[in-house]
Amino acid sequence: MAATAQKSIEKWKTKRWFNVHTPKLLGEAIIGEIPAADEKGILGRVIKVSLSWITKNPAQSFMTVGLKVTSANGDAAQTELHYLELVYSYTHSLVRRGSSAVYVIAKLRDRDGKAIVLKLIGISRNKINTPKKYGIRKILTEFSGAYASSKSTEEFIKSVIDGSFQMDAMKAANKIAPMGKLEVKKIEL
Repeated sequence: MAATAQKSIEKWKTKRWFNVHTPKLLGEAIIGEIPAADEKGILGRVIKVSLSWITKNPAQSFMTVGLKVTSANGDAAQTELHYLELVYSYTHSLVRRGSSAVYVIAKLRDRDGKAIVLKLIGISRNKINTPKKYGIRKILTEFSGAYASSKSTEEFIKSVIDGSFQMDAMKAANKIAPMGKLEVKKIEL
């Protein structure tokens, strides 16, 4: 048993620590360190971090960011945005008695043709019937497609982070039924 413990300690000592940098879109800040035996060992890893840690804005504490390591040079690990998602406990707390939830999943393309999967959750102020839910889904899908196709992926993600996309989408959905809240549940790139 002592030989096994000694072997694992020696293996741990050989690992190097790499500083994880956020993508340019999120300010290229260092958000932490990860260990690996070599540079190839960290490629493809997905690091899950709260958006509020990166932006220093406590209002964004309900949003998490998945950063995928794409390259490593020296002791720096460069990442790209893999996904952006709301914390489950927050989405669960949105729906109240007397309101309805409308879920939308849209497969979009940005201005450059890059695929984006967008998942929205809309909360109505009052109970709404199925035809109105269908109409809200349809108008939000059309609006999201037009909005994403007019912007690059970076611009689209920034508009989601600052909330301008949600405000514009909510205005479009309000034409069908009064909406209390509209959130981006998840974005997958």
